[in-house]
Amino acid sequence: MTETLVQAYTPLILWIGLGLLLVRIVPQWLPHFLGRGLYWVGIPLELVALARKGNQNEFGGTGDIPILASLITFGALMLGLVVALLVWWGWQQISPHLFKPDLSESVSSPLLDSSTKGSFLLAAVLGNTGFVGLAIAPSLIHVDTLNWVVLFSITHNVIGPYGIGVLIASYFSHTKSTNRWWMQLWDLLTVPPLWAFLIGTLTQQVKLPDVLESGLQGSVDVVIACAFLLTGIRLAQLQRWQSLRLALIPTVLRVVITPLLVGLLTTAFLGLSGDRRLAMVLMSGMPSAFAGLILAEEYNLNRDLIASSIILSTLLLLLILPLWIQVFG
Repeated sequence: MTETLVQAYTPLILWIGLGLLLVRIVPQWLPHFLGRGLYWVGIPLELVALARKGNQNEFGGTGDIPILASLITFGALMLGLVVALLVWWGWQQISPHLFKPDLSESVSSPLLDSSTKGSFLLAAVLGNTGFVGLAIAPSLIHVDTLNWVVLFSITHNVIGPYGIGVLIASYFSHTKSTNRWWMQLWDLLTVPPLWAFLIGTLTQQVKLPDVLESGLQGSVDVVIACAFLLTGIRLAQLQRWQSLRLALIPTVLRVVITPLLVGLLTTAFLGLSGDRRLAMVLMSGMPSAFAGLILAEEYNLNRDLIASSIILSTLLLLLILPLWIQVFG
């Protein structure tokens, strides 16, 4: 497992570290331009490439995967959203002015800020089931159960960041006076990554020139590197380190509370045990997704909170993995 973690985390550390170093020399407009570029070009290219590659056939195929894995994935997303909303509401009731003394006069409290609430939900609900999840899970569960992991990742990436995530980001990017339901519907129907995934899936059997196909597949590594670089830059640009304190809550929800509830509920109501249960727990407890930061750039949400949550949840995952293996393995 140690070797797998090192392989998965090395690119993350290198590119985020580079972003931290380059922040003093890059122009101010670059992070936002990079985020929007990933949303409109980078991520769609990645999804076309992954869909054409046929991730379904990875780790031995998914033809025999029960629909139960997809239902658990959707349930985990909804569970995470409900818990995050309840925690946010309860926190507002208990200490609505907790951070007021540390913030500028322009923002009275982050708990009342719409862009912060949107980022809070994105960080707590969306997990990095692709790069981190698919890199770590194969070394922890039996090969016969890997198809559950693959289907969880595919389902989460299709309906998570660019389904539920877009709806959250779109809703909290508008003021209450200008918010209309059709705005969220329009944003959902026009989201580039979903169309890209559809195009990639429909063209799986279409043969492209080798140079074009290899370039398309190679774009995946470039997109991942750019996402890490953007995270590093945004971390270095943190103006209010209170974001790290605020990020502790969605971090715990993402890496501890949601997977714990998934493990308990799948045991109690679905009778899952062993590697199948562990697979669902691991994937539902992956760190906050880089897609959340990309959505924050596109919809002008709280970037500091998302970047802080990505780092904290990634570090916390290292500590919590042995517990999940012991309890649900």
